[in-house]
Amino acid sequence: MTQSPITAIILAAGKSTRMKSSLPKALHTIAGRPMLGHVLTSASGLGDAQFVLVVGPSMDPVVAYARSLVPALSVAIQENQRGTGDAVKASLPHVKSKAGVALIIFGDTPLVRTETLAEMTAACSTETPVVVLGFEAENPAQYGRLILDANDALQRIVEQKDANTDERRVTLCNGGAMAIRVEHLASLLGALRDANKAGEFYLTDVVEHARAGGLACAVVRAPEADIQGVNSRADLAAVEAEMQRRLRRRAMEQGVTLSDPDTIYLSADTIIGQDVTIGQNVVIGPGVEIASGVTIKPFCHIEGGKIAQGAQIGPFARIRPGSDIGRDAHIGNFVETKKATIEEGAKINHLSYIGDARVGARANIGAGTITCNYDGFNKHFTDIGAGAFIGSNSSLVAPVKIGDGAYTGSGSVITKDVAPDALAVERSKQFEKPGWAAAFRARHTGHKKAGE
Repeated sequence: MTQSPITAIILAAGKSTRMKSSLPKALHTIAGRPMLGHVLTSASGLGDAQFVLVVGPSMDPVVAYARSLVPALSVAIQENQRGTGDAVKASLPHVKSKAGVALIIFGDTPLVRTETLAEMTAACSTETPVVVLGFEAENPAQYGRLILDANDALQRIVEQKDANTDERRVTLCNGGAMAIRVEHLASLLGALRDANKAGEFYLTDVVEHARAGGLACAVVRAPEADIQGVNSRADLAAVEAEMQRRLRRRAMEQGVTLSDPDTIYLSADTIIGQDVTIGQNVVIGPGVEIASGVTIKPFCHIEGGKIAQGAQIGPFARIRPGSDIGRDAHIGNFVETKKATIEEGAKINHLSYIGDARVGARANIGAGTITCNYDGFNKHFTDIGAGAFIGSNSSLVAPVKIGDGAYTGSGSVITKDVAPDALAVERSKQFEKPGWAAAFRARHTGHKKAGE
């Protein structure tokens, strides 16, 4: 059982210096969600916790995003970034509880799981007031080592550069996150010193000071993949790959067929029903809900839309935000929808753009149909009634309404409303000049006959 109350302290002051980016590090995305969002979501799974976000000066976008997820979150400013210990010190005025567990986690470790955090807070007790997250490293050279005593209690954390020969053989490494009893937090942070080459206060030194004060320290282990941090674009790609592996595995366990899993990209908030089939090279962005029995054919891109039961999408379709694809509807190859409601059984099978529109139930949209929704300043609505038939290569100039059961002739530019069950045709009259082509060729080819 986890300790209560819990204060989650999230360190998110990173400036993306090594990533060579103007975007704060915590806002770089993994599976369509900022890294900080993954961390807050995992910590929120612990229940009714207090949240303190530690950021640097002028990081309003980070604060705004965090509060969009956790409105009651407190914000601490680390004025001068002098190490992880200094960052946690900045949080102290915002820690409201006088007892319980302070859980210190990093905004750039999006793979950490709620289960791991719960295990850490449960292990952090009055008998063992300091708990460190550890992992068995395949290649430990870049990590600090966790040195245990004969009873498997944590003695100290030793950085690679300071480790002796025996310590460098240790594969149990520091995962960064730490749980500390709130009763001891201020005193342990107060004992930190900046007597090192960087002139920084290191959170890892808490273990040394705790042991010196007679306080027990322990380690909770997690898989190495769970604690991957992000300091570079290469790290970002590696963490994205691991997150996608998790999301694909979860989808398949819940009854989704992925034709070629490694080529399918999901978002952290993707909702997929059972008996859905997703073909190769499909990208699903944020805000997508897919009901049971849907087929998504290869090479589709979907974001911000809902797809109802039995619908068929693709191949090569693009579903943009605000699209609501109805039950058993068909969205075919090279079709793009945006802010469009496609009602039950409607079909848009080829080469069309349907934006700011409603397509009624069982309507059929011919190839090459365009809803002309933008006038350079405003978007306008197109309403296509149930059972309507839109001929190929029609341009529907919004605002316009096509009545139930109405037809438009192929190649028409429709600028006026069409009554239910009517036929609307708009074309120039076709005319023919006999012999014109032969005369034209003769003028340009020295009187040669066709085919010579």
